[in-house]
Amino acid sequence: MKYKVNLKKNEEGYAVWVPGLPGCWSQGQTEEEALENSKDAIKAYVETVEELSNNKVSRYVEVE
Repeated sequence: MKYKVNLKKNEEGYAVWVPGLPGCWSQGQTEEEALENSKDAIKAYVETVEELSNNKVSRYVEVE
């Protein structure tokens, strides 16, 4: 699955966040490192959402 991420250069390197996943962000000293670290952040975010959704009534909807 692909996620759009935003990057911003700062004094410490690069900050990266995922607009579609509120609170999901990471950083790195280089753009490449920040993007790689964002993958771990996204995986952890999705796993946490799944854990919090256990035993809840859920449905899927399709948006065109």
